[in-house]
Amino acid sequence: MMFRRSFLALGASALLLAGCASLTQAPPLPPIVFVHGNGDTAALWQTTLWRFESNGWPRERLYAINHPYPLARDDDSKEQPGRSSTAEHMAFLKAEVDKVLKATGASKVVLMGNSRGGNAIRNYIQNGGGDKLVSHAILGGTPNHGVWSLKGFREANEFAGTGPFLTALNAPKNAAGDEVTGPVQWLTIRSDNNDKFAQPDGLWIGMAGKPTGVTAAGPELKGATNVVIPRIDHRETSYSPAAFEAAYRFITGQAPRTQGIVPEAAPVLNGQITGLGVNPADPKTGNFSNNLPLPGAQLEVYATHPTTGERLGAAVHRKTVGADGVWGPFTAQTGQAYEFVVSAPGYATTHIYRSPFARSSALVHLRPERIADADRDAQALVSFVRPRGYFDPARDRMSLDGKAQLPGVRPGAGDASAKLKLADAAMRTVTGEFNGERVAGRTWPVAENRVSVLELTY
Repeated sequence: MMFRRSFLALGASALLLAGCASLTQAPPLPPIVFVHGNGDTAALWQTTLWRFESNGWPRERLYAINHPYPLARDDDSKEQPGRSSTAEHMAFLKAEVDKVLKATGASKVVLMGNSRGGNAIRNYIQNGGGDKLVSHAILGGTPNHGVWSLKGFREANEFAGTGPFLTALNAPKNAAGDEVTGPVQWLTIRSDNNDKFAQPDGLWIGMAGKPTGVTAAGPELKGATNVVIPRIDHRETSYSPAAFEAAYRFITGQAPRTQGIVPEAAPVLNGQITGLGVNPADPKTGNFSNNLPLPGAQLEVYATHPTTGERLGAAVHRKTVGADGVWGPFTAQTGQAYEFVVSAPGYATTHIYRSPFARSSALVHLRPERIADADRDAQALVSFVRPRGYFDPARDRMSLDGKAQLPGVRPGAGDASAKLKLADAAMRTVTGEFNGERVAGRTWPVAENRVSVLELTY
């Protein structure tokens, strides 16, 4: 009996060791490189990275790149200050992929891009050697057949469906007429009808009432797996829980354990402070985006009351950033809301209010604002922004300062910010709410060159 027990124990141990061996021999999860869209930043991928981490993806194998000049040129063939061409965009992506492969030792990466980011991914795979280094390509809301497709209309722009850039990318790759380059596996994610850049009417591109020549199916590609998610907007094709699930399932072949975000104790936060470019044609505007560091900018971080936005004491973090623009690291308290105060010469002192951070992130990028001449008549200015999606009055439950109608937000999912101009300079609480997320902040006097920003995370 003792021998039998020992034999069974030995057998169980052998099975356990075999199981452990099989686990150690399992290939590591592939690195994923995330590519943001036109005029955007790597910060938009924050919650997507959190969702991958919450499903066991190692943080060190998730890379969100930050293009220094994220805006496309008006004419892809002509230099334009502060903007990038399709060739420059591809070269930047290629260099970043090479860095990731070297850092991880992986032979291939997964690429996931939103909007214009998908253009760079397609170009890299088709023309930059990426077909040998990419296993999966996931394109959310990429205008693969153009934001407009009208013969003779702005065809030099990279978003023209009839232009040389997209025409070359969409040329058939085989006898079946596939538009994708093998052996890479391709996924596109699109909205059924709620993507502002896949519309038959030109409302969102300044051509209201005129046909664009594209449809809601414009982001699809022949030869790819094409997923349609009802009512999501242009950015939600990449940054929403539903888009995450589609991407995770496509890469792994199985559903994620959760679409949610598993909280982490003592999140460590970091990021860059970046500025705004100056338009040479109109230097007063200074509104176009870049992702260049803003050396010398100063940051103060305050813990705030979740209901009133009032500060709960002295600053918990201070820094004057150097040439790299990095403002951290800062260890946050779990469940604590914060105010980030950014000041720099030539900018308004910008008070940014955020919800509590669920997990650590190196993508907490901050940008001070400038006050437009048209807004100088206000006593206080409050911007309510949703970086990872748009405000849709027909779909979303939202309010700003107690009013359901957000100022400047039009019907449809096309506006990602609302600006509240107040006639009273008295400092008080102001609150923005969106589908259950609530951000409370304080108003600040425009006369002191100060503005408030309520920034949604989800």
